Amino acid sequence: MLTLKTIKDRQIEKMELEGNIENYACEDFKSSSITTYHSFDDMKLSEEILRGIYSYGFESPSAIQQQAIVPFKNGNDVIAQAQSGTGKTGAFTVGLLSRIDFEKLFPQALILAPTRELAEQIEVVVRGIGNVAGVRSRACVGGRRASDDADVIRKGVHVIVGTPGRVIDLLKRGVLNCDKLKTLVLDEADEMLSFGFQEDIQTIFKYVPSDTQVGIFSATLPPEALEITPKIVENPIHILVKQEELTLDGIAQFYIDCQRDGYKYGVLKDLYEHLSITKAVIFCNSRKRVDRLREDLERDNFTVSSTHGSLTATERREIMKKFQSGGARVLITTDLLASGIDVQQVSIVINYDLPKNKETYIHRVGRSARFGRKGLAINFVTQRDFRDLQILERYYDMTIDPMPENVAEYI
Repeated sequence: MLTLKTIKDRQIEKMELEGNIENYACEDFKSSSITTYHSFDDMKLSEEILRGIYSYGFESPSAIQQQAIVPFKNGNDVIAQAQSGTGKTGAFTVGLLSRIDFEKLFPQALILAPTRELAEQIEVVVRGIGNVAGVRSRACVGGRRASDDADVIRKGVHVIVGTPGRVIDLLKRGVLNCDKLKTLVLDEADEMLSFGFQEDIQTIFKYVPSDTQVGIFSATLPPEALEITPKIVENPIHILVKQEELTLDGIAQFYIDCQRDGYKYGVLKDLYEHLSITKAVIFCNSRKRVDRLREDLERDNFTVSSTHGSLTATERREIMKKFQSGGARVLITTDLLASGIDVQQVSIVINYDLPKNKETYIHRVGRSARFGRKGLAINFVTQRDFRDLQILERYYDMTIDPMPENVAEYI
């Protein structure tokens, strides 16, 4: 029988032969019993949930939704992997809302996310799709008063969306009672199951009934994530894409040889002159780098905004609202927000610095081309970066070409 260990051993052999770490998704994981539903109407969803789906703006299910919604709705544990921007949030939201008894006002679903911004955006989707059914939800994150969370929870909620730190605080103080929890979801599970979060996740599971349904959703599943999944899921349905399917279809990906780090800023200003930028996100590898780049651009009369973990939650929330509403066209940020930005009009992602972590690349680039739209990713590289660029190409089984002169046609 194929097990996680044997798959891991096979991948390690392949890694040693090819000299790079592969994504641990494998076609052997994929259950042959999974049925694909090409219409929401065929999924036997309640009338209220269907109306919520269509009023939210979904017309037909994406690939991950076609396979994941029904197993999740039916109560199966699910491990689902699909690239960023393909509708994972919609998949688990529809599934878990379909299991809720809306006449009973106690926590029936808990969704955990690695960042405040992502948690807040998920809660917006939950409210949007569950509005017709009468869902009551709360985003429990740092930066807000815990007493406000407590007041809302005491009045009654169906769904809690939160970050691990705030959720643990509410659990330990007895404010959040998960004794009747039906479903627990880990979104961006590659981060949630990383070594930095594992202790928090294990703590939360101590407060959750052993028969609680678990959903694990992610764009990538590195080794440390797969090692812990057998401890938290039981006979899961695996919906994992093959490595070659992880490439970001619809996103043109190019690189610019900047030669030296000091030349990057001049290259960025040249891009501004040649591209009509409606919405763009620029990723840097440090907070100091974000602040310096914003200051340089503002000094040269470019209108930009920036955000990172050193700002307060209120400041970050206001900056994101401004960006999402169109008040700012360019957002400079760190990887803290790589998984927490969901702006449908983002057409360009610029990696001012290549990400330090290979798995982060798909989260960054996935900020454009949300749910099948076209997008453009431009990577700034120096002579020292070319080896890392080649590693990314092998890891995602793709080719990143030099930026062509007609790059504006890809937007």
